[in-house]
Order: sequence, then C-alpha cells, then structure tokens
Amino acid sequence: QLQASGGGLVQAGGSLRLSCSASGSTFSRYTLGWFRQAPGKEREFVAAINWSGGSTYYVDSVKGRFTISRDNAKNTMSLQMNSLKPEDTAIYYCAAETIVGTHYSQYEYWGQGTLVTVSS
Repeated sequence: QLQASGGGLVQAGGSLRLSCSASGSTFSRYTLGWFRQAPGKEREFVAAINWSGGSTYYVDSVKGRFTISRDNAKNTMSLQMNSLKPEDTAIYYCAAETIVGTHYSQYEYWGQGTLVTVSS
C-alpha cells in the first residue's frame, strides 16, 4: 500500500517536497514512480527511480527542477520540486512496479494522490 503526502499551494518559483510511504517488506524490490494528472488531461509520467536508487528517469519538462530519491530502509520515496511553474499544477500520484516504466499503464500499485497547486 502506498501513501502520498506533501502537496499544497505554492507560488510560482517556490518549492515543495512530496513523500510516498509504503507498507510491506518487499519495498526495495520495486521501481517507484511519480505521475501527475491535471484536470482534463491524461495521467503523465514525471519521474521514476529503480530499486536501488542508482538510476533515475525524468520527463523533459521537470529535468533540472525535480529530484526523485528513495530510502529503502524507511520504505519511503520523495520528490523534491523546485522552481515550480503553474503548469506543474496537478494531482501527483506515487506508483510502484517491478519493472522500470514511464507509462502509467505499466504500474500496478498506486497511492491515493496529493494535490499540488502552483499560483502565478
């Protein structure tokens, strides 16, 4: 089970840190990802990190601004979001799967989502 938190309202240029906690003893076996969905749009890949944390993946629009990380000892994953833009406004979901993927259909396990709103 995944639980996302940390969303909120921030002004453009500001920062937020999202967290995702997981239950279960097999957390370290999974690739973890962040996706987002804005109103009227399809769910979009944001970032992913492999089981060891040694490989990370980002959508081009967040490269250099967002950083994904994980702590397998604590069963947690984070997304540090800097230089936020109004177009980053969306519900952010954490997800887990046994393989590395960048499409939402590849992920089986999902958290409930946390809302990020960036005002201009």
